[in-house]
Amino acid sequence: MIVRILTEGQYRVEGEMLDSIYQLDEELMDALTQNEAGRFHELLNQVAGLVRSGEHLPIEHLVESDLILPAVDTTLEEAKKFFED
Repeated sequence: MIVRILTEGQYRVEGEMLDSIYQLDEELMDALTQNEAGRFHELLNQVAGLVRSGEHLPIEHLVESDLILPAVDTTLEEAKKFFED
């Protein structure tokens, strides 16, 4: 799976790491809908850390992303707008 972290680039993520990302993604969306900014940022950083442990793709190897994460410094309000779109 190809995952893009906005402002950072794309990563190839595979295997068990994907299961962890999906689980954290559900918790991340829950924190977002519950307006829990601290928990949201903690989970977003955890997901981004997992993604970064995958293979970083060179910028010239631009491909369609399967999942796009907001930048880790995204505010809760910005994230709500990001996920609404």
